[in-house]
Amino acid sequence: MTRSVFYIAKMDCPTEEQMIRNRMKSVDGIEQLDFDLMRRELTVTHALAEDSTLLAALNSLGMEPRPVTPSAEGARAEAQEHPVAVSRATWVLMTVSGVAAVAAEAVAWSTGRESSLPVLLLALLSIATGGKETLRKGWLAVRTFTLNINFLMTLAIIGACTIKQWPEAAMVTFLFGVAEMIEAFSLERARNAIRGLMEMTPETATVRNEAGDWQEMKAADVQVEQTVRVKPGERIPLDGKITSGASTVNQAPITGESMPVEKKVGDTVFASSVNERGAFEFRVTANKGNTTLARVIKTVQEAQGQRAPTQRFVDQFARYYTPGVVIFAFLVAIVPPLFFGQPFAPWLYTALVRWVIACPCALVISTPVTVVSGLAAAARHGILVKGGVYLEEGRKIKAVALDKTGTLTYGKPVVTDVIPLNDQSSAELLHWAASLDALSEHPVAAAIVAHCAQSHGTERCDLLPVTEFEAIAGRGVKGRFNGQTH
Repeated sequence: MTRSVFYIAKMDCPTEEQMIRNRMKSVDGIEQLDFDLMRRELTVTHALAEDSTLLAALNSLGMEPRPVTPSAEGARAEAQEHPVAVSRATWVLMTVSGVAAVAAEAVAWSTGRESSLPVLLLALLSIATGGKETLRKGWLAVRTFTLNINFLMTLAIIGACTIKQWPEAAMVTFLFGVAEMIEAFSLERARNAIRGLMEMTPETATVRNEAGDWQEMKAADVQVEQTVRVKPGERIPLDGKITSGASTVNQAPITGESMPVEKKVGDTVFASSVNERGAFEFRVTANKGNTTLARVIKTVQEAQGQRAPTQRFVDQFARYYTPGVVIFAFLVAIVPPLFFGQPFAPWLYTALVRWVIACPCALVISTPVTVVSGLAAAARHGILVKGGVYLEEGRKIKAVALDKTGTLTYGKPVVTDVIPLNDQSSAELLHWAASLDALSEHPVAAAIVAHCAQSHGTERCDLLPVTEFEAIAGRGVKGRFNGQTH
């Protein structure tokens, strides 16, 4: 079996996914279809000799597919270069559609004539500018035998035009277009959250080459066991173990630890965490595609495949409910005229109203978008939820246990009290401690120095000159001033 990956520019929601599934059923040799709506990617497991048949099937739906290969990820790069959820052209067309729809309603209401020429022209302008994509997708739904929201909306628009309810046809077209834009914004926000995670890791690393010299190279090209150097303030490019030096590292994006963690020789460091002050060298233990952060991103991207119970219910509900709505509306349109002698036009209008208001589009569209947005938002805040199943289970949480003796912090230590253990004054004790800690790189030391300056109402505390300074890992600091060692 062969696995082919395609980037599909027009695949945004489960509606397109179902349309592609229905179209691919007619292609022989396909074993499995795996969809990644977050990255707009389709992975096809098949027994075909080449991808041309698959591309032809996808192109017939107007999905604009592009092959993605390990050696050439141009499709992914292009997707990242165009992060706009709704293009400027779409904004212009939807604005014209909205203005025309409102104008058609206003003219019809003021004149009392819904079929006049001005109303007709305004409605057609609104439908042409705001309903082009809906009508195209509706036609594709008919071709692929998919009863989806686009199919129902197309029927509603055509039916409203048939019975000459032009303002209603225009307004329904515009409002559905607005709903599609909102969906696009929701998905793009989720994609941006994932993209933000990916951009946390630096693209380059300073690596020791075989000659023993340091050179800058792409992080993707760095191999396991190579030695990388990290300067103060830099992000760590890869996972590894420290071989030389020591520092404090802010690894909140990975572990959630709000305070910077002291790191020394033998300790593990994670890609995307920030080296606070000291410089160190580390041996790479995972290449760029296998770092802890990369696995987090992959988990979030794949998590949407684990459908939450609500999603599974909505999918089953829509599968049977949508055809039921179509059949019910069809019966409403034909039974009264055929069997009870009623006029056809009012009952056709009633049937079309049933089509629009009874469709479960809100459930079908909003549920997966909500789950994906929730997963991405949690990941952006450093919380990894392994799928919609577990995200939904969160509603059952009644208690939360925290480490650090149940303390929540801001991640930035501050001095709250100065309590001398002898007859020394608080001001003098703070002055001495700040003089020592000014030479330290520890976050607590920085808090003490800042508090000293604040207590004096100045930007900097008037520190004593310290000699023989030494930082004792895990214990504190010591130094000599005023003729004594403190």
